[in-house]
Amino acid sequence: MGLEMTKKIFWEDPYKKTHDAVVANVNGAEITLDETIFYAFSGGQESDHGTIGGHNVLCARKEGLEIIYTLPENHGLSVGDAVHVEIDWARRYRLMRLHFAAELMLELFYKKFPAIEKVGAHIAADKARLDFALAESVSPLLPAFAQEANKMIKDNLEIISAFEDEASQKRYWEIDGFARVPCGGTHIKRTGEVGPIKLKRNNIGRGKERVEIYLV
Repeated sequence: MGLEMTKKIFWEDPYKKTHDAVVANVNGAEITLDETIFYAFSGGQESDHGTIGGHNVLCARKEGLEIIYTLPENHGLSVGDAVHVEIDWARRYRLMRLHFAAELMLELFYKKFPAIEKVGAHIAADKARLDFALAESVSPLLPAFAQEANKMIKDNLEIISAFEDEASQKRYWEIDGFARVPCGGTHIKRTGEVGPIKLKRNNIGRGKERVEIYLV
């Protein structure tokens, strides 16, 4: 799939909705780009939806440090072609907000219960979820967690997002005085962008507790 790795514009500017790129490689229905704003599923955050060169992206996946896009078989694109990339911005922005809400909630859980084990996470456009290995219901804990999270959101704190190690593309987000967390997702700039959230407990089986996070 070539030697030059796709430049991830979604890290430099996660608010960019469209971008002009060049096709770097073609392998049947699969292509790579020289630059991209189109996020691929990683760390529990779902892939963006959108188009490349007017073609719907059927799948976006990470392969090592590369991102590979699957287009319809008849896309007709060749290496060197200029293409216009467009993402479903409304969906992306909800993903960014829910992603950070989940990250915030996870850190609050870790601060309260340092030994707690996260066993799953998923960020979709309608809700985010965190799964923990716990023997007791989290329901009694959720009002206090929601209150603390909503206070941090209301305080509209700055969120720094940057490279920990650019060569290996390891990134982090940080709120000064709160936490610094490894994460390669797309991030909002301030906590206030999340807006109010609500939490709901979902019983998914013995020894596991799921916390669902919704935008209000």
